[in-house]
Amino acid sequence: MAKKIILIFSLLLTLTGCRRDPDLNLHRGGTKSEVQIESIQFELETYWDYEFEYGIEYDWQAEWSYGWDEEDTKLFGGELNKFEANNGFVIRGYNKKDNPDAPHQYPDLHTTTSGNSFSTRFDWGLWDMLAWNNVVNPEGSPYVRIDEETTFEYVTAYTNQTMHSVKYNSPYQRAFYQPEQLFSAYKRNIDINQSMEGFVLDSLRNVWVLKMDMLLQPVTYIYLTQIILHNNKGKISSIDGTAFISGMARTANLNSGFSGSDPITLYYNVRMKKGIERNGEKVDIIGGRVVTFGICNNNPNLTRGTGINYDDPNKHYIDINMQFSNGNDSAFVFDVTKKVKKLFKGGVITIELDMDTISPPKKPGGSAFDAVVKDFEENEWEIEM
Repeated sequence: MAKKIILIFSLLLTLTGCRRDPDLNLHRGGTKSEVQIESIQFELETYWDYEFEYGIEYDWQAEWSYGWDEEDTKLFGGELNKFEANNGFVIRGYNKKDNPDAPHQYPDLHTTTSGNSFSTRFDWGLWDMLAWNNVVNPEGSPYVRIDEETTFEYVTAYTNQTMHSVKYNSPYQRAFYQPEQLFSAYKRNIDINQSMEGFVLDSLRNVWVLKMDMLLQPVTYIYLTQIILHNNKGKISSIDGTAFISGMARTANLNSGFSGSDPITLYYNVRMKKGIERNGEKVDIIGGRVVTFGICNNNPNLTRGTGINYDDPNKHYIDINMQFSNGNDSAFVFDVTKKVKKLFKGGVITIELDMDTISPPKKPGGSAFDAVVKDFEENEWEIEM
């Protein structure tokens, strides 16, 4: 049974007095506090806890045939089934004084870059606290952008456009970068009070401690895509290494955990492996991994198993350019709408393609041959040419 609780944000507010004293006066009229945050360690099966049939859990590893080697780790920027956030956290505190419904004002700003704790001071009163993992891209600037200026009521994460043109199902002319993996936690009306109500004594350090748990939840969701080429026999000789998935959310609200309503197409890398053993057959597989903000208008953390809690009117396509052995290339477009909506927290998207049914294009450039696989579900698929 997969664990339901994935990540815990532990916030320790440590009063720097050694006895219970409501009249204690410190800097800013509040209390010096130590914030401790658990590190993020994330595995796919922990979160892909679907139960499509009663008592039968989702077994993504049984479906995933592409595998994962050192070259994949380099190409896709990490291991297949492991993620650790060890670059610190960004924390925002909003003091609402004594009004639980007060709007947010300019927040207290804190960032941890090493270790899992920092010390600060809080004024007495009610606080809203927001935290997310500090995103670092070893190859340069992170693709994730954080908007804290449009409003103080919530923080929005988003990405910008690439130089890759989009051909299918997108209101934008260019595809967007996929975000780095992002987690957030938000808690409202934390009472930091002079009477020290809710504090307990830490006898080892001789201090009073207020401890609470905030659930760090993903706001990005991983899809593993694989196109199984049956009977290829060298007909598809190579790919250009790029793929696109459409209809995904452009933004995520770090406070509520909901994705935005603006659909975009994401660009991601793919790789072709030849001669893979699968169910007693040698096949060629085009595989990849894409990180998304999920489908639009959705917070998958509010659903479990087969529960549905989203309003996503968008179609979802995967398109990829393939090179044939005669030197001509063609764009293949696969309608994966049903699969994406079924796997609303991410998962494995498998496309089966019998190359005996595909004739090589007579013209280069892909304009003469677009294969659209419609609404494939399990092993049911249809091709239009």
